[in-house]
Amino acid sequence: MFALLASGESKSKFVELDVEWWHWVVLLSVIVAMLLIDLLVVNKEAHEIHTKEAAIESAVWIGCGLAFSLVILWWFGGAATGEYVSGYLIEKSLSIDNVFVWALIMGYFRVPQKYQHRVLFWGIFGALVMRAIFIFAGVALIDKFDWILYLFGAFLLYTAAKLVFTDNDHVDPGESKFLKLVGRFVRTTDELDGQKMFTLKNGVRYATPLFSVLLLVEATDVVFAVDSVPAVLAVSREQYIVFASNAFAILGLRALYFLLADMHSRFAYLQEGLAIILAF
Repeated sequence: MFALLASGESKSKFVELDVEWWHWVVLLSVIVAMLLIDLLVVNKEAHEIHTKEAAIESAVWIGCGLAFSLVILWWFGGAATGEYVSGYLIEKSLSIDNVFVWALIMGYFRVPQKYQHRVLFWGIFGALVMRAIFIFAGVALIDKFDWILYLFGAFLLYTAAKLVFTDNDHVDPGESKFLKLVGRFVRTTDELDGQKMFTLKNGVRYATPLFSVLLLVEATDVVFAVDSVPAVLAVSREQYIVFASNAFAILGLRALYFLLADMHSRFAYLQEGLAIILAF
């Protein structure tokens, strides 16, 4: 909606930008710097993240995401800013469902709260890589095959209907076919070894439960990306804008997780709300 209003004077529904290589360098440098500060400074030591700390961190991440819209405004103008903000709000809204699925996974595997941040850090890192692949592939497909937009639209409507008519509150992570497949190729142990993903036992390397949790988090993000990327492509076709809006929305998910993970019961109509966003 914001993108349409912002580009009202344009003959095209979407903006077309001349993105230079250094625009990408600046964006990726900012993302890497923020990740390093979060990992090596703010959350260097494993500790339990309480509501107050999570609220502060969440506000900072959201502030950074919205602040980057000013950079977009400076470089590319108001129409591009409208598309960025639209994409950011869509991704942020749809990501709330990720938070509760992560909570389900963490609870099932009984991951101590102080180790959850490290798992989610690498989960977010992997999510950024996968979103980049989805976004570049999606834009390339749209540029080559216009009719694929109808498939994206139909899939979003299907997903919206599935959210309304399917009960996702009783999903059992232990029944994941993906984890069972991984278990055939990777030696695993039921014992934790601090924040380590792998540990040595009698000279043999084993994957700890945290590695299984990480793989499951990454797998669920692929599923969510299939929904959210086409949704964001509905408001922008510029790879730079779509990736930037997705990246800044995803970066703040860890803080949002620690803020909302225990509040699932208060979001009685979450699935219906997400369904409305996807259908729209």
